[in-house]
Amino acid sequence: MTTESPSSTLPEHAPPAAQVASSQPETPLPSLRHQLGGWLILTGLVLQIASFMLPWLPSPLVSLLLWSGAITLWPDIPRRNQWQAGILAGLGVLMLMAAKLVYGGDIDAWHVLDGNTFVVTMLVGVSFISLIGRPPQESQPKGPPITGKRGLIGTWLGVHLLGAILNLSTMFVIGDRLERRGPLNDPQLLALNRGLCSAAMWSPFFAAMGVVISLTPDIQFTTMVMVGLPVALAGGLFSIFELSRRFDLSTTPGFSLSPRSLLMPAGMAALVLLFHYLITPNLTIVAIITFLMPGIAILANLLRGSLVLRQRIQRHRHFRLPAMRGEITLFLCAGLLTKGMSSLVTAATQGNWTLFPVFDTSAAILSFLGIVASAIAGLHPIIGVSVLASMLDLGSINQNLFGFVALASWGVGTAVGPLSGTNLSLQGRYGISGYRMMRNNLLYALFMSLLVMVAITCLANSTG
Repeated sequence: MTTESPSSTLPEHAPPAAQVASSQPETPLPSLRHQLGGWLILTGLVLQIASFMLPWLPSPLVSLLLWSGAITLWPDIPRRNQWQAGILAGLGVLMLMAAKLVYGGDIDAWHVLDGNTFVVTMLVGVSFISLIGRPPQESQPKGPPITGKRGLIGTWLGVHLLGAILNLSTMFVIGDRLERRGPLNDPQLLALNRGLCSAAMWSPFFAAMGVVISLTPDIQFTTMVMVGLPVALAGGLFSIFELSRRFDLSTTPGFSLSPRSLLMPAGMAALVLLFHYLITPNLTIVAIITFLMPGIAILANLLRGSLVLRQRIQRHRHFRLPAMRGEITLFLCAGLLTKGMSSLVTAATQGNWTLFPVFDTSAAILSFLGIVASAIAGLHPIIGVSVLASMLDLGSINQNLFGFVALASWGVGTAVGPLSGTNLSLQGRYGISGYRMMRNNLLYALFMSLLVMVAITCLANSTG
């Protein structure tokens, strides 16, 4: 879900998701605190899914469970993430207090923690995709590698198309497979980075789309795909051209993308669209993904026997869900910041002020550039998107235009931002500096920004 998602470093005793799913029953259990955190997060997901069928269930219970899980796992979050999340939550609380005590605003305390709950439960639901199928065997690759432009194309397409469904885990699967032939070099790492991050511009399985749909429920998902996918593919073409000119790719191994590897992402996307347009048209894309991914994972493992199902879900709860503590905490705290800022702005101005009187082409471009600039400065794009949303009247603006601005700034910002979850994950896994990735991505970010500004202009003029 991340996602591209914020970084959530795995504890030393927790194996990667793919290894957890295939490990033996004697794998040592984590601490009781990790087990409790996993239980709280899983229960929050189950209650959220139940609320789709039982709307009378109080939504604050889901928020309370997720926040309790994040607080339980707080000591294991990296210090940098703690500071960032703590500042977001602290500012949110201070703004809520100011709105109430200084301006006499009406604060709905019962729902104050609900911000981004839908997004977090979607991320948790998407994480169950790791339980579908069997992880690849860690064997030495057979046959000569695919090199040159063809290999680079395979790497970008592989991480983009598979990552559109499997999110951050795809980058590790493909990266680890490439690493069996030797340490990863800059063009391989940049292909992984750009291929994954650009999927945030259109994939319904990314947290970016979840945030956008939760903020602007009237958004047209097909419009986001029709605009975002071509921009992402253009970024891929630019990457192939640029990297092949900057680096010698004659000995650089690439990922071999086979038609079989595309079956799962294509099937998942088809199922989501089937539910959205035919089976459950009253549910949003976020809600469908939240219940559909765990449901498919349970069914796939149930076919192997109830014992296998119980073991794999238990390991998922013990290891994978607690390992999501960083992204869960950051999204929850960003939601609290959005709630606090929007409440303060509304109370202080009596609802008569917005950042832009009209959210037109110029406003959309300035917003996009501002969020990308904040990402380069070290802030995750969700913070920029949340701040922007809190200072706009989302109900009266062009929601498709706002949605594309959020998705595009997320896709570009996470690629170039040195402290994004993607770059921090590459740094932790393969030893590449996030600031080196930023420098190598500046030209890419410039090209993508120009392309996004053109797309923003076309979208604004076509929809008014």
